[in-house]
Amino acid sequence: MIFTAESIEQLSEQFSQLPGIGRKTAHRLALYVVKMQREEVVSLARALVNVKDRVRYCTVCSNITEADPCPICSNTKRDKTVVCVVEEPTDVLALERTNEFAGVYHVLGGALSPLDGVGPEDLRIKELLQRLSDSTVEEIILALNSDVEGEATTLYLSKLLKPLCMKVTRIARGLPVGTDLEFADEATLSRALEGRIAV
Repeated sequence: MIFTAESIEQLSEQFSQLPGIGRKTAHRLALYVVKMQREEVVSLARALVNVKDRVRYCTVCSNITEADPCPICSNTKRDKTVVCVVEEPTDVLALERTNEFAGVYHVLGGALSPLDGVGPEDLRIKELLQRLSDSTVEEIILALNSDVEGEATTLYLSKLLKPLCMKVTRIARGLPVGTDLEFADEATLSRALEGRIAV
C-alpha cells in the first residue's frame, strides 16, 4: 500500500462515499484539496455545512428548498390544477429546464424496488394522496423513469389514482432527437409508436 498522510486518506474515504466517485477519483480529489488555497477549502467546507443546515424538503411537494413552501409551490402563476409526479428533485430541475411545464410537482423520493426493500410506505405516496384530497387537482402527470422501478411505480400509482376521478397521464416515451430508427431498441420504438401525435 502506498503511504499517504492520514488526513488525505480520511478525506479520500469521505469522497469515495459520494455516488459515482470511485477510489482513484476520491484520492485525486483529496490531493487536489491539498493544492487549494486555505480560503478556498474553508469556502468549500462552509458551502457543505450550509447545504446541510439550510436545505430541507418542501412540506407541499417534497422538493428540496431553503424556503418553505418552495418557490414553485408559492408561485401564484403556477397552475395548481396540474401536478407532475417525479422520483427525485433532480427530475424537477430537468423538467424546469425545458420551460414547458407550468404546473406544480410532487417528489416521491425514489421508486418502488422490492429487491432493494423499497415499498410504497418508503415513498411520499401518502403525502400525495393527502395533497390530492385537499385540493382542486384536475390532472396528475406521472413523469417517472423508464426503468423497471419507474415502470412499476407508474403502474402502482395509476391504479391508485384512477378511482379518484381525475385525469391521470404519463409522459410520452420515444426516440431522442437525432436517433436513427435502426439503432433504437424495441421498447423505445414501441413507446414512440404509442406516444405518436398528429402532424
